[in-house]
Amino acid sequence: MFQFITDFLSSKKIGAGTAAAIAPEMIDRNAREVVSTLQKAGFEAYVVGGCIRDLLLGHKPKDFDVATNAAPWEVKPLFRRARVIGRRFQIVHAQFGREIIEITTFRAPADTQESGNSRHLKQSDSGMLTRDNVFGTMEEDALRRDFTVNALYYDPTSDTLYDFAEGLEDIKRRTLRIIGDAATRYREDPVRMLRAVRFAAKLDFAIEKKTASPIAKLAPMLGQISSSRLFDESLKLFLSGDGLATYAQLRHYQLFQELVPGALSAEQDQTGHKLFELAFGNTDHRLAQGKSITPAFIWAALLWPQVTRAAIKLEGSGQSTSMAVEEAANKVMSKQLSRTSIPRRFSQPMREIWEMQWRLPQRFGSRAERLVERQRFRAAYDFLLLREESGEQLDGLGEWWTRYQESDGEQRRQMVNLLGANGPRKKRRKRRPPRTKPDA
Repeated sequence: MFQFITDFLSSKKIGAGTAAAIAPEMIDRNAREVVSTLQKAGFEAYVVGGCIRDLLLGHKPKDFDVATNAAPWEVKPLFRRARVIGRRFQIVHAQFGREIIEITTFRAPADTQESGNSRHLKQSDSGMLTRDNVFGTMEEDALRRDFTVNALYYDPTSDTLYDFAEGLEDIKRRTLRIIGDAATRYREDPVRMLRAVRFAAKLDFAIEKKTASPIAKLAPMLGQISSSRLFDESLKLFLSGDGLATYAQLRHYQLFQELVPGALSAEQDQTGHKLFELAFGNTDHRLAQGKSITPAFIWAALLWPQVTRAAIKLEGSGQSTSMAVEEAANKVMSKQLSRTSIPRRFSQPMREIWEMQWRLPQRFGSRAERLVERQRFRAAYDFLLLREESGEQLDGLGEWWTRYQESDGEQRRQMVNLLGANGPRKKRRKRRPPRTKPDA
């Protein structure tokens, strides 16, 4: 029979409760094996965090994590394929085929005065944790979790659930509440602000008032986070299937402009804001249909208003279109890379999508056929349709390209010929009269 145990932080008292909608067979087989292996070695071990939350909500967890009182160097030898990763806080990745089970050691309080081993704990002047290898008990670890709904521990061996922060009540209330003082916890790790809006959007939870109130003020602290970590977080925010709802939350709490410098002016333009909404909605729709997506497309949309404004300005100063587009892309990318890294495998397709937006109007002669054959044509075409739908005035260019792709060879030639009457004509060079030799 399922046993449910709750530890109330105020009284430190453990009492029995009612059964919850979770059972050992609902836990991933490899996660159960990790727990069993650690327990047989004499350690405590529990499945923990978001996977338990999601199971209680009736969702399918993306992955399963395990928490234990074993130190990383004690965990690693217990598994054939395992490695210790991380510097700020060391964890173990145990690999089972393609699946990785993340194993964390219970953490102790972050306060250097409370911690008995402060040399493993470092904080910056702003309060951000830069090293956090202080280990503790399960109760202490629960206090270190970010949100109450993530401080749930489940032992599939004994079929026991532990709730240290009234997380079950918050799940029932559909409320996201941070553990501890919100401002302090955000200063320890500013990424928690991004996690708050991501969970709120994903779970359709309301962010509790005290949890929400410091976010806008502390949003600039995201500038202290490494560009690579922010890029990883952006993938979770934008490509989770709840991108449109997440975008609304990011805007509301003034976090979006911290992730995308220069986005604020684009959002104030109704066309730019509409483009962002359409890009996120399109991405969510493709994910729901099981179609492939790429970060290159969403990032191309988020930076497009900046690129086009810069390119138009450079063209106005006398630069050729190709040179203006290239320089504009370089400037905008340089600014963005100072905040979030974007690997070349994504940044290069982004540049090609942008560059093709200036080529797509050039359909005369054999250019249209050559454009259709280019690798990035489909992405550039989809991007063009989003631009039109957002309100950009493109004189029916998207519709023309739609018809062109649906037409056969003869129809395509006729479409191009119809354009030819109004298209640019090459200026003929005037022939110079032949030089005559002077009379001898």
